[in-house]
Amino acid sequence: MDEFGEERLLSSTKGELDAEENILRPKTLSEYVGQDKVKQNLSVYMEAAKSRGEALDHVLLYGPPGLGKTTLAHIIANTMGTQIKLTSGPAIERSGDLAAILTNLNDGDVLFIDEIHRLNHAVEEILYSAMEDYALDIIVGKGPSARNIRFSLKQFTLIGATTRAGMLSSPLRDRFGIMCRLDMYTPEELKRIVTRSARTLGIGIEEDGAYEIARRSRGTPRIANRLLKRVRDFAVVAGSDIVTKEDARRALARMEIDELGLDETDRNLLRALIFKFNGGPAGLDTLAATINEDVATIEDVYEPYLLQLGFIARTPRGRVCLKDAYEHMGVRMPESVKRQLSVFDTEE
Repeated sequence: MDEFGEERLLSSTKGELDAEENILRPKTLSEYVGQDKVKQNLSVYMEAAKSRGEALDHVLLYGPPGLGKTTLAHIIANTMGTQIKLTSGPAIERSGDLAAILTNLNDGDVLFIDEIHRLNHAVEEILYSAMEDYALDIIVGKGPSARNIRFSLKQFTLIGATTRAGMLSSPLRDRFGIMCRLDMYTPEELKRIVTRSARTLGIGIEEDGAYEIARRSRGTPRIANRLLKRVRDFAVVAGSDIVTKEDARRALARMEIDELGLDETDRNLLRALIFKFNGGPAGLDTLAATINEDVATIEDVYEPYLLQLGFIARTPRGRVCLKDAYEHMGVRMPESVKRQLSVFDTEE
């Protein structure tokens, strides 16, 4: 959300706009679109664990927000025929909270911890023995009378999800037996997701209309589903029963989302770099003050997609605008900027 409490439509983090997300979640790996390597490997691991009658090894899912980490956790629990308990790193404030959750798990149950990189350090310490030995070590008392009590736990599967795998401590990361990275989706994969979601929500949509939404969704299913619902609203008000390519284009134009999935906030950042700083370099603090945004928001929300598109670059002196950004904004690049950016040119 921005400073006025308004939620950004193209944000890949979960918010109030995603209230219907649970309805759209696929229930099995065969329904889950994309991430083929991850699906194939998980299918083998789960089949092997079931044949041995054991709980699945602990799983770490990492990648950008909105790619389906929580959905995969539900699918794993569903495939293994067990219950799933959901929580998040910031929600577990004390070691006693985690102990209460772990002691209530049954054999084979799945504990899903979202944003596991934000776990309290004291809580994380308790998790080590729980993951490795299925036991809970708790110290009772203080000083000379302090003693260690060990509780046995049922064999469970911990699924951790994080957008920042590098922020996980090494001891915690090493205790995950299965590590899966989720990658951004292609427009074709997103088109299949949009078509499936439309069918689930009872929305009629043409193939071209689904593709138009998919290619502007920043490679993220959560954004694709969100845009589908908003395009549906425009189509309903316009009296259209089926969402066509033209319906999708008109709706997305009204929402100021262009062909590459950039919204007005992204374009403001590019305009500031091009017109106010002559293409850069501009320091992050200076840029944030210019467009009236928070530094962390620019770094975590806006920059990653612009970096993927090759529109901006991070340098020791600040952010610079690259050739493709000038072309997209319809601005001719000055010769002085061309010479300055020649360091980023790659030899053929």
